[in-house]
Amino acid sequence: MDIADIIMRIAPLIVTVVIVGVAGLVLNTWMRIKNGYPLDGAWGQAVYPKTTNETTERVKLIGQENAQLRAELASVKDRLATVERIVTDSGHLLDQEIERLRGPAN
Repeated sequence: MDIADIIMRIAPLIVTVVIVGVAGLVLNTWMRIKNGYPLDGAWGQAVYPKTTNETTERVKLIGQENAQLRAELASVKDRLATVERIVTDSGHLLDQEIERLRGPAN
């Protein structure tokens, strides 16, 4: 076996590894851009995708919606605590209070 025969045998493997590696890098970069993660520059510095006015407005709207949802969640938690307090109140105390409100038995 000479060197040319060895190269011809491993060439498809080398080409496959290179293609898979490049495809992985392209997929990784695409996913980082799609999800808003910073890209790495040639010297390791973060290269952020360009932001537009539309992007800034969307972030503001999402922040406002987040604040509204948090306020609504706090309100629901308060109401749930009240319902839990009513439900877990001992039944006999509720019966006694109802009987007291009915007045003396005749």
